[in-house]
Amino acid sequence: MTTHTASPPPLASPHLGTPAPAPVPAGDRERLLAGTHHDPHSVLGAHPVPGGTVFRALRPCALSVTVVSGDAWAELHDDGDGFFSALLPVRDVPDHRLLVAYPDTVQETDDPYRFLPTLREFDLHLIGEGRHEELWKALGAHPMTHQGVTGTRFTVWAPNARGVRLCGDFCHWDGRAYPMRSLGSSGVWELFVPGLGPGTRYKFDIARPDGSHTVRADPMARRTEVPPATASIVTESAYEWHDEAWMAHRGDTPVHEAPFSVYEVHLPSWRPGLSYRQLAEQLPAYVKELGFTHVELMPIAEHPFGGSWGYQVTGFYAPTARLGTPDDFKYLVDALHRAGIGVLMDWVPAHFPRDDWALAEFDGRPLYEHQDPLRAAHPDWGTLEFDYGRREVRNFLVANAVYWCEEFHIDGLRVDAVASMLYLDYSREPGQWTPNEHGGRENLDAVAFLQEMNATVYRRCPGVVTIAEESTAWDGVTRPTDQGGLGFGLKWNMGWMHDSLVYVSKDPIHRRYHHDEMTFSMVYAYSENYVLPISHDEVVHGKQALVSKMPGDWWQRRANHRAYLGFMWAHPGKQLLFMGQEFAQGGEWSQAQGLDWWLLDPEYGAEADHRGVRDLVRDLNTIYRRTPALWQRDTDPSGFRWVVPDAADDNVFAFLRHDAEGGPLLAVSNFSPVVRHDYRLGVPDDVPAWQEVLNTDAAAYGGSGVRNPAPLASEQGPGHGIRLTLPPLATVWLLPAVG
Repeated sequence: MTTHTASPPPLASPHLGTPAPAPVPAGDRERLLAGTHHDPHSVLGAHPVPGGTVFRALRPCALSVTVVSGDAWAELHDDGDGFFSALLPVRDVPDHRLLVAYPDTVQETDDPYRFLPTLREFDLHLIGEGRHEELWKALGAHPMTHQGVTGTRFTVWAPNARGVRLCGDFCHWDGRAYPMRSLGSSGVWELFVPGLGPGTRYKFDIARPDGSHTVRADPMARRTEVPPATASIVTESAYEWHDEAWMAHRGDTPVHEAPFSVYEVHLPSWRPGLSYRQLAEQLPAYVKELGFTHVELMPIAEHPFGGSWGYQVTGFYAPTARLGTPDDFKYLVDALHRAGIGVLMDWVPAHFPRDDWALAEFDGRPLYEHQDPLRAAHPDWGTLEFDYGRREVRNFLVANAVYWCEEFHIDGLRVDAVASMLYLDYSREPGQWTPNEHGGRENLDAVAFLQEMNATVYRRCPGVVTIAEESTAWDGVTRPTDQGGLGFGLKWNMGWMHDSLVYVSKDPIHRRYHHDEMTFSMVYAYSENYVLPISHDEVVHGKQALVSKMPGDWWQRRANHRAYLGFMWAHPGKQLLFMGQEFAQGGEWSQAQGLDWWLLDPEYGAEADHRGVRDLVRDLNTIYRRTPALWQRDTDPSGFRWVVPDAADDNVFAFLRHDAEGGPLLAVSNFSPVVRHDYRLGVPDDVPAWQEVLNTDAAAYGGSGVRNPAPLASEQGPGHGIRLTLPPLATVWLLPAVG
């Protein structure tokens, strides 16, 4: 599309002949003006008829429209209401362009209504079947060259619409000039617009079944405006990846047999004000220094309200524009990969908000949400639940999971709020839900969706892991789909999180009565493949930061914090820690304020308090990664053995972890504020001596410095064991002594 300030050419050309009016038939005219025409290409554009070729255009507010073919031209007749037409005595439809004159400008453009459909029949077939695994390549806005002309293809699924028109900044948001055509029973509407390209802002003007109109952002938009603006933006990636080595080898070891410690990050508040590219200069180095294997990014997909932390998504295919462009986000992922760090992403297929410019009743009727209002309304969050039983909706979500993994090289999806998807009676009272076909409370549609999503992601994206945030005892969350499970790779262990935090929040004098809170997790530790999460949910809304949950004075709180992290890193399962907890930030996380980085400032008087905890996390990760006993048999019961499970009066826990070759690590936690001298533990008789390799009470971490500096020789004879000193409120790790 070219804009001129000059006047249009003369009004007639001997070559094209003398134009005669050929107005749009009354019925078509009425439907085009109402935005309810299903096939505007059959009326607008150029069409051979007896006696020549009819040219018709709909250009509201235009002064004139002129057809130009080579050096010849002819002005169309003004039929009123923005319609222009002419019957020209030419037998074959010529290659032509339109000159459209407005009061202050003239636009030269190809006629959008002279082009054939851009979507293949096979794409439409897959969309109709709900099996288009690359849906983002078929729907949405795509710059392309079509019939030799450069422009953008716009496609949208709106099966209930009486008509759809395209609007945007290229037409002053007046969609009357750009009606889209229906592609039959697929429910897809399409329009190729010559001259439009990346950076164009657009929406869809949809005529509802009742004839009223609603203007909607593109559900498949891959880029959006910065909120609170809501338009979709045409985009085309130019990014060149540099993470080939990472991608080639990320799946070499199954995740449940590999080290996996995760730093959970809310990007907008990690260091407020940084863009994706600025974060790429700081976050990888920080995470690498601390030794985490992965970062988990709280939801990246576009969302209108920042205070939702991204968990109320409107743009499922677009990284939030708050921090930059999609290519900028790729740059961040690439930088993390080149630093040897995997990237997990929170993914939210459980619900979506009710904003009237987004998915809710998208084409005038429930479409993405369930038809039944009771099934559609999410009882807790004021949002809407997806209709997992509708194949096109299921396809929208399955393809979305694949999209993030393939287009953005995401290494894992942590699926939010799985429990709310699985149960029909989730947060609902009797009478507010209907049993499934077997009379049960299970949402069978959601089960089928999760199985399909997991199976598809694992088939298409080698090395990717899916992780369920599932808070109930649903059987088989991490069991393969071909064995009847949901097919996730890992599951958050919400029971361990809850129980262990109850224990450590008690004063040590009362912990003896809660001893089983720390041991019960081993009853079910191998029922699923678990992640131990201390996530953002545990440090907001009055729950307090991790260190502030601990009892006692400030020294004891930090000691408890360190001891708990040592216990957590040694416990079977992978680890996840939310940002700020790695340096014992005392205040609750605030997405508006960000982290209290000043606590690490050397000028702050108590910097050792916080730097010491951060150094401990670094050392936990360092030793963890080089000690296969801590991760190689996380899902194998033979990789764990209690040494002291029942020392409730002492507040002591001791257990062994074993690697695939049987090599042990001994972990001992003393959750009392007293030093226990000459504490005897029974240990394997094939280890002559044990060496302390980590002690959370070390002075470097801010502790009291009670250590076991020399190797601890094993006692011979019955009850083979060692005697060691247990520091106060501390966890100690020991390995077989070398030499």
